[in-house]
Amino acid sequence: MAINLQKGQRVDLTKGNPGLSKIMVGLGWDPVQSKGGGGLFGSLFGGGGSPNVDCDASVLLLGENEKIRNNSDVIYFGNLKSNDGSVQHTGDNLTGDGDGDDEQVLIDLDRVPSQIQKLVFVVNIYDCLKRKQHFGMIQNAFIRIVNSANNQELIHFNLTDDYSGKTCLVVGEIYRNGGDWKFAAIGTGTSAAGLADVVRSYS
Repeated sequence: MAINLQKGQRVDLTKGNPGLSKIMVGLGWDPVQSKGGGGLFGSLFGGGGSPNVDCDASVLLLGENEKIRNNSDVIYFGNLKSNDGSVQHTGDNLTGDGDGDDEQVLIDLDRVPSQIQKLVFVVNIYDCLKRKQHFGMIQNAFIRIVNSANNQELIHFNLTDDYSGKTCLVVGEIYRNGGDWKFAAIGTGTSAAGLADVVRSYS
């Protein structure tokens, strides 16, 4: 049974799961349903009365001092796999429609280089300034961690804060703690205009 976390909570990932190495990190979200039809919202809202908000999930691999070593340590739709193959993004979902995970990241914890201390999971809105979009247009955002060996969900964190006006979410972190890995439910919204801004903040 999955552990449901609240914002700010931290939990052991590998300590209570001996042998755990291959995990799937799923991230999901839904566009907020609008009550109106066309007219004023015509240019913003597509069919079905939902905003067409393109959210992108990324993973930042941080080394010592919580810094990115180089651009290859940023895993996103334009760089789907880390150089060593330990972290792999399965691809971009353009709409966020439908149930379940919108984007998934496959991680082999045993293969993550020892220099990497933390994996930060970020979701940002593509072209948010041009489209005048923010996370107040998104609901039901979550991150979950699944044991890839048996498909058992280990951790689930629903982001329930009001993120209106925020254009980027730091969703959660997987980090080393001694010889084990832990997960932290972060759920912090920022005003970063895009992934490049996020990367700069860790450079």
